Amino acid sequence: MDLTRVNQNVRKVHRITRHLSSRSSTTTRQYSRNTPIPSRRSSSPAVRAPNYCPRQAPLRNLTSQTSLRTPQPPPSTDPTFTTVSPEEVSHFNALASSWWDPQGPSRILHLMNPLRHDFIRSCRASVPDAPSKTYPSTGLRYLDIGCGGGIFAESAARLSTTASVTAIDPSPEVLTVAKAHARRDPALASKLEYKNTSIEALPIPTAQEDKYDVVSVFEVVEHVANPAAFLDRVTPFVRPGGWLVLSTIARTWTSWLTTNLIAEDLLRIVPRGTHDWNKYINEDELRRHFVQSRSGWSEPRCMGVVYVPGIGWKEVTGSEKIGNYFFAVRRLPE
Repeated sequence: MDLTRVNQNVRKVHRITRHLSSRSSTTTRQYSRNTPIPSRRSSSPAVRAPNYCPRQAPLRNLTSQTSLRTPQPPPSTDPTFTTVSPEEVSHFNALASSWWDPQGPSRILHLMNPLRHDFIRSCRASVPDAPSKTYPSTGLRYLDIGCGGGIFAESAARLSTTASVTAIDPSPEVLTVAKAHARRDPALASKLEYKNTSIEALPIPTAQEDKYDVVSVFEVVEHVANPAAFLDRVTPFVRPGGWLVLSTIARTWTSWLTTNLIAEDLLRIVPRGTHDWNKYINEDELRRHFVQSRSGWSEPRCMGVVYVPGIGWKEVTGSEKIGNYFFAVRRLPE
């Protein structure tokens, strides 16, 4: 993108920001974290963002079908149950061919990948008296859910501490790209396995040793149809003492401005339609889901990150309250 276009986009953002700042205090209060903002898949052009000051009932705050607060019946009771959204699968299918282009639509995922590993290392290093027989430092088993083209799965498989990586995704087109790219490195053949499946269709291991030390769910939770049911289906795959690690976006006015308006509509560093603000999940909702509403989980950890154009992703303390963040919980050892 040339500097002229960047300057034009910056001026657009400034104009919109000044417009929002000039609104009355009554109007401003309506932009709370629980205020509904239309889905980007059906919204008006970005320049009409100031007209989004809605006066409808507050956002359900994830207390209905997308709730992280209300316990859900076990998905396994219904063999046809799935949290996969066909609309989301179709969207990412369209991006499959460019997944491994470091300057393409998935560029920010490539830039985020090192922070994923940093966060996992910090989580595992936080456990006292590690390593031990029940908390190994090598021979780790990973399950990467919603692996996409395999950016994280490949990098995890290359680690000397990794024994195996199982990576799953419901999109056959995206997995075709992932498998083709992995074949370029013969060393991955014995450590990395891709499966075209949803988490609901993946058999839960019966033996504890067949479960996983790290279950990763990066940039997935905000794309499923029922986050609570999805997470409940994911958790049985984590071995006692293991970690469930994910990343998502807080549901705030700031996150809508940065991820929907600026990233998608103005700078176009993310394909339009990638994010639906109403599906974002706040960090405190995840904490309540695992620590208060569910048993067997402890040591919740969080790391806020901010994308700086031209530099990449940086850890910023407190930014988990307004935008992108990593979250992890540990399954209690038996």
